[in-house]
Amino acid sequence: MGIVNKRNAIVGWLVIKAGKRQAKKKAQAAGVRGRGIATGAVAGLGGVLVLWRKLHRQGRGGDAA
Repeated sequence: MGIVNKRNAIVGWLVIKAGKRQAKKKAQAAGVRGRGIATGAVAGLGGVLVLWRKLHRQGRGGDAA
């Protein structure tokens, strides 16, 4: 019997669903409702800045490390 089978897939799916539900309840109880959007926006902006810096260095003949 392999590790990946129908029973383990269903159990894993149920565990993930239950974990998400519990995390949402804890977040609502703590009042952390709008933080996810703000955190995602900041992370996205950081990624864009890193990419821009890397491309900008390549254009001037510098190393792209």
